[in-house]
Amino acid sequence: MPAHFGIGAYDMKILFIISTDDGETMYNAMRLANVGVKKGDEVSVFMLGKGVIFEKCGTEEFNVMEQINLFEGDFYV
Repeated sequence: MPAHFGIGAYDMKILFIISTDDGETMYNAMRLANVGVKKGDEVSVFMLGKGVIFEKCGTEEFNVMEQINLFEGDFYV
């Protein structure tokens, strides 16, 4: 076992599957995905079902497209 075991000790591979058209849920999922990328994790996002209409799901309060445009991981629709 490594001497240092804790936060940041390992990079993770993370997959987000978004299958809703709820803007708040999409916004928060993408915010979390962006945090993972910034932390150094390998993050992928897969839009499924109602999630494929992500371009129409944001609101002024929950700007989905802003979070998607910031995302630097793998993005699948």
